[in-house]
Amino acid sequence: MSGAEQVTGTGSSWAVRAPQLLFVVAVLAVATGLVVHLRHAGEGVDLVAAVLAACYLAWLAVEIPVTFRTSGSAPRESASLLFYATARIATVSAAVLGPLPWDEWSPLLLLPAAVFVGGVVLRQVAIRTLGRFYSHHVTRQTDHQVVTWGVYRFIRHPAYAGMLSAHVGFVVFFLNPLSVVLLVVLAAAITFRIRTEERMLLNIPGYRDYAAGHSRLVPGLW
Repeated sequence: MSGAEQVTGTGSSWAVRAPQLLFVVAVLAVATGLVVHLRHAGEGVDLVAAVLAACYLAWLAVEIPVTFRTSGSAPRESASLLFYATARIATVSAAVLGPLPWDEWSPLLLLPAAVFVGGVVLRQVAIRTLGRFYSHHVTRQTDHQVVTWGVYRFIRHPAYAGMLSAHVGFVVFFLNPLSVVLLVVLAAAITFRIRTEERMLLNIPGYRDYAAGHSRLVPGLW
């Protein structure tokens, strides 16, 4: 069960607004990359790059209701969310705005594209499985319950697993040194975010038993 999905507290309003501002930055960066690759769309690689950039924008659009959702009280913890959001935006920006490393089209490039799409689908399924219990912020509702069905039968944080795998596919397609380094930073940010959230999740009745029998991101590994 993804941590940002479970606990509320108090905090400053910037903790709520900062991710929304970063969302705007992400839209501008990816849209710029889309325009750049469309200018060279006559070449097969750039055409697929433009399609992937458009898909990333569509992903951002789908999550607008969650990104801009606010609760009655500000989140009690914000450092991990800000680290995570900044790392995500830096990673995708470095990828989509950097030069493509491929001189010509190859069907093998469909593999990272498929990993990207699969990660996005996994994340959306996870978010919809949690429904109103899902939030980008660390929140807990009065009637909160541990969700153990759907994709949550297999791992505790499928939304984060989808986020990470989607960016792995995205970065591999737009491969450049800076985006690879930032992908490692994003993985560290997600790990930090999960550990931070789980300290609060363990206070929810039933979560400790659920956690004991389910890995966080990869079944049997972590």
